[in-house]
Amino acid sequence: MSSSIVFIVYVNDAPEATRFYADLLGIAPTFETPGYVAFALGGGASLALWSGQLTEVTSAVPRTSEVCLELPDDPAELDRRFALWVAKGVRVVSEPADTVFGRTFVAADPDGNLLRVVAATV
Repeated sequence: MSSSIVFIVYVNDAPEATRFYADLLGIAPTFETPGYVAFALGGGASLALWSGQLTEVTSAVPRTSEVCLELPDDPAELDRRFALWVAKGVRVVSEPADTVFGRTFVAADPDGNLLRVVAATV
């Protein structure tokens, strides 16, 4: 079994998506080509953006997963992050709310991929 995992997010424009994620996450890519970019997240996990040169990966294709960014169990920090993302012009899908697993909100990247931010209580 591998000791690392890569989460791939399909995008239409890798350079645009790279700027978006680098700005939101506050980190620089660790690997970058014109169609594939990776961000090391620590603990053997990476987030990759891939244009894939695949004809079926377009903004019209429904997205069926989320990237979840877990914050420390601090609802106030989640609300601050939400306000920061709104100020950056990030498209909000659902505003902050308290759920069974903690306070959360959902945004979308330029390709419609969902980004859930949660102040986890579990």
